[in-house]
Amino acid sequence: MLRTPLLHPDILRSIARAGHHSKILIADGNYPASSKRGPLSELVCLQLSPGIPTVAQVLKPLLEILPIDHINTMGIDPSDEYALKEDPAVWTEYRAIMNEMNFKGELEPIIKWDFYQAVQSADHVLTIQTADQATWANLLLSVGVRT
Repeated sequence: MLRTPLLHPDILRSIARAGHHSKILIADGNYPASSKRGPLSELVCLQLSPGIPTVAQVLKPLLEILPIDHINTMGIDPSDEYALKEDPAVWTEYRAIMNEMNFKGELEPIIKWDFYQAVQSADHVLTIQTADQATWANLLLSVGVRT
């Protein structure tokens, strides 16, 4: 029996193989996970029902067990048809989790099309597809080093 807040065997297997600079995408329910991912990445679909689980619910256990150097969110291009005038509410939730978990970095947006390119790199090892219904909820984590 594992003593970890993360129990999903496929996620554990994939992150155990990840190394420094590996990328893990926690995708919302709208993200095109079948087509926008790295050539070597695995896809784990966690959609149970609309809104369950959320990206935030996946973020917290990952931060508990993994060293993470950077957390990027999909940044909003002002010309995008779904653009908002301010940060999405879900980003506030991410920042609260990052603070709670003593993450030292900042939430760093990468504009949508550059975000897709970052995800499609050979460093991308895992996509965790959630059923999060919030817009602009995607997160790209960069694995750090164990010290």
